[in-house]
Amino acid sequence: MAKVSPFKFLQEVRTESQKVTWPSRRETAITTAMVFVMSAMAAIFFLIADQIIRFAVTFVLGVGS
Repeated sequence: MAKVSPFKFLQEVRTESQKVTWPSRRETAITTAMVFVMSAMAAIFFLIADQIIRFAVTFVLGVGS
């Protein structure tokens, strides 16, 4: 493995970081909103699935009233 000097490494890091395309404020806001929406949808789905499974288990085992 070839040795690279710390100075050369930092130059390469700077060069590569200039190639990065950063998202705009609008793209960031839309992506953040979509994460919240998908998280809420997943939470609702798992709540409903959990309630259905709870009902089925209590029905089969005859637990409760």
